[in-house]
Amino acid sequence: MEFPDVLASNQATLYGVLLAGALIFLGLLMRPKSKNLPPVVRTIPVIGGLLKFLNGPVQMAREEYDRLGPVFTCKVLTRNITFLIGPEVSENFFKAPEAEMSQKEVYKFNVPTFGPDVVFAVDYPIRVEQYRFFMEALKVSRLKGYVDAMVEEAQEFTAKWGDEGEVDLKAELEHLIILTASRCLLGIEVRRHLFGEVSELIYDLDQGMVPISVLFPYLPIAVHRKRDKARKRLEEIFGGVIEKRKKSGVQENDMLQSFIDSKYKADGRPTTHSECTGLLIAALFGGQHTSSITSSWMGAYLMNKPSVLAQAQQEQLEMIKKHGEELNHDVICNMDYLARIMKETLRMHPPLVMLLRYAHKDFDVECNGKTYTVPKGHVTAVSPSVAGRLPLVYPNPDNFDPDRYIPGREEDKKAGAFSYIPFGGGRHGCLGETFAYMQIRTIYSVMLRNFEFELVGDFPEVEWNALVVGPKGPIKTKYRRRKLSQADVKTDLLPQSTL
Repeated sequence: MEFPDVLASNQATLYGVLLAGALIFLGLLMRPKSKNLPPVVRTIPVIGGLLKFLNGPVQMAREEYDRLGPVFTCKVLTRNITFLIGPEVSENFFKAPEAEMSQKEVYKFNVPTFGPDVVFAVDYPIRVEQYRFFMEALKVSRLKGYVDAMVEEAQEFTAKWGDEGEVDLKAELEHLIILTASRCLLGIEVRRHLFGEVSELIYDLDQGMVPISVLFPYLPIAVHRKRDKARKRLEEIFGGVIEKRKKSGVQENDMLQSFIDSKYKADGRPTTHSECTGLLIAALFGGQHTSSITSSWMGAYLMNKPSVLAQAQQEQLEMIKKHGEELNHDVICNMDYLARIMKETLRMHPPLVMLLRYAHKDFDVECNGKTYTVPKGHVTAVSPSVAGRLPLVYPNPDNFDPDRYIPGREEDKKAGAFSYIPFGGGRHGCLGETFAYMQIRTIYSVMLRNFEFELVGDFPEVEWNALVVGPKGPIKTKYRRRKLSQADVKTDLLPQSTL
């Protein structure tokens, strides 16, 4: 071979090497960076995550937050559940649009209870319309009428107690909450004529939602069969009530009537009997548990904290002095201290200990100088129970202090928009929050004005072995009927600013 050919051959080889090197370099530049996934909870293979989760998701989340930080993943069988603990990392959870982070996939276990054509069983556009129905039913003009019914129910219920005695306050409040809810939500017909049967059916629905239902909602077990039978009978009952109202032309001020009158904007069609029943059940489940559990804890704290009780009584006396004995919507709305007691109760004991979403796409979370990528397909979780006791957000988090929320402190806002999440937040905040505050403040206004209470025994422990977490066991309470006067208030326990 002559020299020029050898040179040409060597140049070709050199160009080939350079081209190959360039392609490799470009490939490295264009190759997606490996994802920095959240740290994973250490457990035994296969079932370890499930056991850890079922033994107590709140305790597990608290421990792993201390060990791994605000973002971590727990493998539960075939699912990856990524926790986002604290306001600095939960923004994606609360603010992401439905196409990126949705409820439907993780709350499908509610479908047998609520029904096949409402809330988590339907596509998002229909669900948005149904949420609009809820908001219409809970607007201020309707709430004003609801308060009158709540006062009447509370007065009638406590009138049966007599002058003094002992009760299980938790059981009594559970009963009173369902009475007021049935009157305002389910309708006067149910309250007067069908309450016994409907309350038993609601109980069967409630008992049909056990931990195993979350994973296997259609498992053929006894409580699920009773649940399905109860759901069918409730639809028959409400269907009959709806037909009677339509034929008579009677219009009531309750949630049932609001649902009857609702129409879908997309096609103008009215709601069906099955939809009205499902929406009522969803409203009752969403409100009954939250209100009964919160009111039970609230009563325990009032009896256990004399200074808090004294300020609550003083507020009632100030309302009486200003408005007389009347209890209406506007008077209840002015009870700021009672509202702060409820708010602090919910911070310490949120009934829903976990909120869940399904991630439809990868998203990044920054915390402690690191960026983690939460992959598509993960279930994401926040815990109001853990978030409400973070010392960085709430100093002395185990101390019951309703003044955390007064102007100048506002601990629920200083650390970020999602520091306080007992009612959720963002795109899926609880629609019944205003109703719950109105209901519980109304009930306690009636009770504080007419009774003095004393806790019998120890402050209740937490019943963690439940889907909706409340006080464990009865709250035994002594009561004595009396008309609230200034003499009943321990003024030495009041802050100087209130005297």
